[in-house]
Amino acid sequence: MESKLKSADVELQVSQQRLLAVGLLVGVVLVIGLVVFLPLISKELDLLEAKRSLVFKLQQYERILANSDTVTNSMADISKKQEQQGYFNRQATDALASAEMQEFIKKTIVDAGGQLSSTQALPVSNKDAFKRITVSVRMTGNSQVLQAVLYKLETSEPLIIINQIDIRPMRGTRNKVTRQIEDSNELNVNFQAVSFMRKPA
Repeated sequence: MESKLKSADVELQVSQQRLLAVGLLVGVVLVIGLVVFLPLISKELDLLEAKRSLVFKLQQYERILANSDTVTNSMADISKKQEQQGYFNRQATDALASAEMQEFIKKTIVDAGGQLSSTQALPVSNKDAFKRITVSVRMTGNSQVLQAVLYKLETSEPLIIINQIDIRPMRGTRNKVTRQIEDSNELNVNFQAVSFMRKPA
């Protein structure tokens, strides 16, 4: 009877040891699995997120490229409209643009009843995609003449902008009879007229 109990006891211990060994084996496998596979899974998730981000950016770029023709056409339309509006001087060179501008200013002053004292072309300056053509002007005339000249210049095509205007009354003349200096309605006017032309492409 005792031998049977001992035999059963030994079998129980062997069975427990087997269960313990299997448990330890499963635990080791789980630990190895976590150590090896968890970083791989984490890396896979990171790669998946990066892929989604790249796909989203790619779709954005595809949308932008799909609209690029529309944007290019819009820019071409804007440039064409600007050309049609005649804001910019279309002469081939700076010198021709300046000469045309001086001739236009002279005609404008004479037509308004004023007198042109002088015009002088100033050095051309560059501003972004444009050249700035500047002419210094000296003229005389009354206030009505000056108003007519400024209006004609500032509504002209190509566009002319008036800068640095200086207006001074002319000294009166002495009356031969009374010997008194009589006031003059005439004005001495100095100003700069500025026009623009596109730089060659």
